[in-house]
Amino acid sequence: MNRTTFALLTSIIALIAMVLMLREPKQSAQAGDPIIVFCAASNRAVFEMIRADYEKEFSRSVQVQYGPSQTLLSSIEVSRTGDLYLPADESYLKIGREKHLVAEQIPLATMHAVVAVAKGNPLKIASFSDLLKDDVRLVQSNPDATAIGKITRATLQSTSQWELLDKATTAYRTTVTDVANDLVVGAADAGIVYDAVLHEYHQLEAVHIAELESAVSSVAIGVIASSKQPAIALHFARFVAAEDRGLKHYAEHGFQVTTGDEWADVPELSLFAGSMLRPVIEDTITAFEKREGVHVSRVYNGCGILVAQMKAGQHPDAYFACDREFMNQVTDLFSVPFDVSENELVILVQKGNPQQIADLQDLGRKGLRVGIGHEKQCAMGWLTQNTLKEAGVQKEVMENVTVQSATGDMLVNQLSTGSLDAAVVYLSNAAGAGDELDAIRIQGIECSVATQPFAVSKMTRHAQLTARLFEQLCTGESRDSFEAQGFRWRVK
Repeated sequence: MNRTTFALLTSIIALIAMVLMLREPKQSAQAGDPIIVFCAASNRAVFEMIRADYEKEFSRSVQVQYGPSQTLLSSIEVSRTGDLYLPADESYLKIGREKHLVAEQIPLATMHAVVAVAKGNPLKIASFSDLLKDDVRLVQSNPDATAIGKITRATLQSTSQWELLDKATTAYRTTVTDVANDLVVGAADAGIVYDAVLHEYHQLEAVHIAELESAVSSVAIGVIASSKQPAIALHFARFVAAEDRGLKHYAEHGFQVTTGDEWADVPELSLFAGSMLRPVIEDTITAFEKREGVHVSRVYNGCGILVAQMKAGQHPDAYFACDREFMNQVTDLFSVPFDVSENELVILVQKGNPQQIADLQDLGRKGLRVGIGHEKQCAMGWLTQNTLKEAGVQKEVMENVTVQSATGDMLVNQLSTGSLDAAVVYLSNAAGAGDELDAIRIQGIECSVATQPFAVSKMTRHAQLTARLFEQLCTGESRDSFEAQGFRWRVK
């Protein structure tokens, strides 16, 4: 039996065993149900410490199945059970997301591929060519089942060196820890492992070779899409990824950790958002709160007012602006903003358009009562002034303005009650008022379109959680909500 066939059979046997263990999944999560985690063997030592901490702090059982990353993913696909998946490389999470097996994922750390040898390096292995010598017994992890094997093969294939190493390999093992164990008992002279794995093997040492310098795995934990208890799963995932909980153990075990969130049992995020965004993001935020088991404090107002509050010292975790101009005024407080949508200004009139208003110029006719946004309190007002200037009708229209509001909703209400003849508002403000009002599009004025950016605060203690909120605001369901209200989608 050749090495490839043996490795394949070993993986199949391991997969069958895991499926049999989980063939009778519970139909619903009950209070106190254990959290089921599929975890790569390379993370076993550190994960056991995190698991013990969590169980002690929250009195909830965490059950872990350790194994090769690919075998674990195959088990999740077949059984559709479990709550969390922690492979040794995030490429497996990408595959899981493409197959709709994994929902959220949270970054944790990185590991580097190295050559492991016995303490003191008795054979003086120092280079790639040394691994090819006849008297060196080299073992590796199965590249079809494990992350370390997969990344080693991919890295060396890019330099046409994989075939040489493959021929020099004495045996392939099921997991990276099996490779390390072979070295400990003297069954091999060298093996390719992750540097972090050697933290638990004091009898071994690492040899860094140039050919594996780019062989780096990013470690992240993902929520299994079919989890019956996503809020509980995310609670534990946040614990694992918290800088003052799980990540401190990852650092102790030799991983290069990412920047994690500060731990909180029930985190609270604060979001500042332009008023016009409220109808299209409220449902998404409410669903996010329920799924994550967190609270999002929302402050909706005109963006001019929100910017003034931020400049006065208030620091939300995220800001969703009505237009780039009002994001630009606080760029020092936020990371790079991402454009989500566009919303155009329209002229809103009473049903049937009794005043026969056709364009911006008509708003300057004597006797009309016009409402617009307040230039300094909201993006809509600022944008309206620029639009009127570009159209060359600012002076005439402003003479007819009787109301300047921080929000479009107030102008819509006044139109509905007959207090105004026309108002310049966002197209989204007209949504839901089609039975009472008509919208007239503004033609040929480029600056009449507002772009809505979202940004995460540089000072937030929950950057990862806030990033997941943004991710939810960019889903297909969220897009449908935006487009139903007249917005144009910008997320690519």
